[in-house]
Amino acid sequence: MTTLEDLDKKYKLELDKIITTIKEKKPKTVLLQLPDGLKPYAIILTNFIEEQTEHKDIRISLSTCFGACDLPNTKADLIIQFGHAPWANETI
Repeated sequence: MTTLEDLDKKYKLELDKIITTIKEKKPKTVLLQLPDGLKPYAIILTNFIEEQTEHKDIRISLSTCFGACDLPNTKADLIIQFGHAPWANETI
């Protein structure tokens, strides 16, 4: 079974940054958008973020994601996109 520690070693998830952003911005709804390779771990990520922030409305986008320009067609106060390459300008 893959753990959050295993994921963090393999990918640069920047969970500390995500936790800080949620605590500071206090969004009503948070949407996680993951590439297909990370979708099997969506529940692990969601549970961790909920525990760390006490935020109870974290949603997971199940639509396909081909990159940062592929925004989900849904409403959310904060969208957190996980990807395979760094952004030149960060949006968080």
